[in-house]
Amino acid sequence: MKFSEARRTWLLVVVFAIGMAWVESASVYYLRVMFDRLDPYQANPMPLGGVMEQVELVREAATLLMLFTIGALAGRTWRTRLGYATIAFGVWDIFYYVFLYVICGWPKSLLDWDLLFLLPLPWWGPVLAPVCIAMLMIGWGTLVSQRAADDPATSATSTAWRLTGLGVALALYVFMADTLRVLPQGFNATRTVLPEVFNWWGFLAALALMAAPVAQIGWRMVTRQGGFTDVAEGGLARPGRRV
Repeated sequence: MKFSEARRTWLLVVVFAIGMAWVESASVYYLRVMFDRLDPYQANPMPLGGVMEQVELVREAATLLMLFTIGALAGRTWRTRLGYATIAFGVWDIFYYVFLYVICGWPKSLLDWDLLFLLPLPWWGPVLAPVCIAMLMIGWGTLVSQRAADDPATSATSTAWRLTGLGVALALYVFMADTLRVLPQGFNATRTVLPEVFNWWGFLAALALMAAPVAQIGWRMVTRQGGFTDVAEGGLARPGRRV
């Protein structure tokens, strides 16, 4: 894939994710108006029941399926497919909040609490937290999708990926800590809990761990002797190297 083709694909994935973000924002807006929960941080934040709750859970799973499907269609290798999927996820997540603000004026700030996800338990966190992760996903996905990570000299090592896995697990714990705390009281208790303090230190540690592959690839690209001038199907092009 030539660099121009990679850029066009990147742009198409971004456009798709932005359009999908509007659909997601509109759907969430309809639900919140229906249940009088434009700001989810209030008593009984999820007044869902019966078939409505099941529909919402399936909708969230379908959203993830769509994001990974666009990645699978856009990429040619497992690495670029994952890269495009993370770009789509990150762009979708950021514009989801942008469009919610346009539609209803929420969130009022990046520190507003949001009910991030319902699977497998409710996730809670300030809007800034998922936005930071989304930006990291876009950065990594862009490096990969533009072929920088296809060169063995700039690929992330297994150690970096282990650190990322640890970071993901820690981030999930931070987001679900309050629901996990009340889980012994029954599953319904997780639907009504309202967190009061966000573990920023734990989240920042998780974010740093998740950034390991990006940091490693970026460092090798910067320090690599001679640098690079172009990206092509075969990987990075050094000065003087024909592509």
